[in-house]
Amino acid sequence: MATRSTIAMEFADGTVEQIYCHWDGYLSNNGRILQEYYQDPFKVRELIDGGAVSSLAGEVSPGNDNHSFNQPKAGVTVFYARDRGEDLVKNKFKDFADYKRNAQSEEYNYILRRDGLWYVEFYGEFNGLLTEAIERERAEEAA
Repeated sequence: MATRSTIAMEFADGTVEQIYCHWDGYLSNNGRILQEYYQDPFKVRELIDGGAVSSLAGEVSPGNDNHSFNQPKAGVTVFYARDRGEDLVKNKFKDFADYKRNAQSEEYNYILRRDGLWYVEFYGEFNGLLTEAIERERAEEAA
């Protein structure tokens, strides 16, 4: 069963763009991948520009290697448009308030804000900084 998520980015002009991700949206997978591999806003922009995602990975592009929806290259994100030939789908919002009112909401919702930090909301509750949410989850699992 899928754990769906969304990934969004707030741009310098205040607009927000958001994409859907079907698989493994929980903190210990997509949350960790975003925190570890997507600190560069240009790489996040490349991810968002690819549209809806089947599965998130540390790399956006497969380079010159063979990569498809049915035979993905290990460590490379699988997009519905690029890798499966479906329509490119992403949501656009005029500002953060518009995003909060109208964004697609899934079990986990991640956003890279203009301050350069990742934030997360899960199951309808805002949980703050992604790094702190991951640490809280680790502490709870260790207890």
